[in-house]
Amino acid sequence: MSQFCFHMHFAAKTCLKMKNIFFFVSMLLFLSACNDSAKTAKKDLIKGQDTGPENKKADQKIILFFGNSLTAGYGLEEPSLAFPGLIQTRIDSLHLPYRVVNAGVSGETSAGGNGRIEWTLREPADVFVLELGANDGLRGIPVSETRKNLQSIIDKVKKSNPAVRLVITGMEAPPNMGKEFTDGFRAIFPKLAQDNRMAFVPFLLEGVAGEETLNQSDRIHPTVEGHRILMENVWKVLVKVL
Repeated sequence: MSQFCFHMHFAAKTCLKMKNIFFFVSMLLFLSACNDSAKTAKKDLIKGQDTGPENKKADQKIILFFGNSLTAGYGLEEPSLAFPGLIQTRIDSLHLPYRVVNAGVSGETSAGGNGRIEWTLREPADVFVLELGANDGLRGIPVSETRKNLQSIIDKVKKSNPAVRLVITGMEAPPNMGKEFTDGFRAIFPKLAQDNRMAFVPFLLEGVAGEETLNQSDRIHPTVEGHRILMENVWKVLVKVL
């Protein structure tokens, strides 16, 4: 009888070990699958912020926002709170057939944008929103260089899709750069818009620049509330394009 009990006890312990092994193997497989999903999501973010599977229907056109930290949503909890993501929310509420892709990179200059635009355009855009130049103004990059780089970006976008509809957002340089520079910098954007038949947002940060409550602690990057105003500034121009 004692021998029988020993065998039963041994069998129970073996069963328990097998259950534990099965549990840990299952967890490892689960974590592996999660890691693969994270890697896939990371690749999607590198390509540009997408808006989820609901917005990947074949009949939808792409609006590509190409810019710097203002487009990327620097300092916000998530990129969807930046003005391009808020525009996607507006588009969805109106049932318009467009998908927003956020291709903003914090710290980007016009030269940096010119260097990566062809890679970004592996999936050609139907509507292209150009938001670059602010970092050029902060760094005092010669106006002629900024204009040349932005024109090159526009040319490459047109080449990728001759039917593309174009939008450019205006920007201001800080006043400490001197009147000659700030005037020349300001003039870049309406001139590019005119020369390339682009829809023009006169000043992206209208109503937000200099407003302490609408900017983060660095007083440069908008808060969520600030981005809502940026969204309206862009939307009243973009909606006519759409």
